[in-house]
Amino acid sequence: MTAHKATRSSSRRRPSGPAHAVVSGRKGRLWGGVAAIAVLGAAGFAAVGWTAPGHGDDQADARPREHTQAKSKAPTPSPSSKPSPSHSPSASPSPKAIPVTGPGTFTTAPGTSPEVGTGKVWRYRVEVEDGLDVSPRAAAEEVERILADRRGWTADGHSAFQRVSSDTADFAVKIATPQTVDKICGAYGLRTEGEVNCRVSNDVMVNLKRWLLATPVYAKDVTAYRALIINHEVGHFLGHGHAGCPGPGQPAPAMMQQIKGMHGCVPNVWPYDRQGRYITGPAVP
Repeated sequence: MTAHKATRSSSRRRPSGPAHAVVSGRKGRLWGGVAAIAVLGAAGFAAVGWTAPGHGDDQADARPREHTQAKSKAPTPSPSSKPSPSHSPSASPSPKAIPVTGPGTFTTAPGTSPEVGTGKVWRYRVEVEDGLDVSPRAAAEEVERILADRRGWTADGHSAFQRVSSDTADFAVKIATPQTVDKICGAYGLRTEGEVNCRVSNDVMVNLKRWLLATPVYAKDVTAYRALIINHEVGHFLGHGHAGCPGPGQPAPAMMQQIKGMHGCVPNVWPYDRQGRYITGPAVP
């Protein structure tokens, strides 16, 4: 699905696989699919909640412009405590107050974090587009907590993470305005249409609107939805494909395209449960 060859990290090789974006379809279709299931949010927030123990959506592929989406392989056992200082869910900004475009340049959060997990260490940067009212340091702390959570990808037993601020990172989490996300994802043939996130090459692109507003199902727990963004898109980076709802009343997989609808599943933002069991469902494109 990539439109051109990506530059690989000088120190690591990322998993192979197509670039992914978070959602396809027109704006009306995007919200129409989730508004009808907003009632699930109220029922599911208690189960979704952050309460990170011990440590510390998105999700649909956008339609490629000229390429047919390759069928995703089924994921194999080896898409949320206190609000982030960068945003409080109780003070959600108006959509009109969120900038649509920015300069396309980024500031990297300084410093490093301890390694978390066992196995191969994936080093990552956290970057925020210049001019946004989002602290790179606070955003980095939030991403660190998500990737360190024992319900996250470290639970697979062979993935570890460390945040760095150098150019030797294996991937970067970038929070950016909608048009900047569109531009970067669009360079790989993905249509994010100013609304959603994507993962292309070594970049996890986080749409500022989703970072600040979440979606209707998660509107009362924006912090939880941020975990879903990171877990879903980093899951794609690690080589995981999309999964469907495993059955009514069951937790939605993090690799499920939850923004398209819950299909009977209840909200969940983590790849694994508290007992270390992988939460998945039938493989879907």
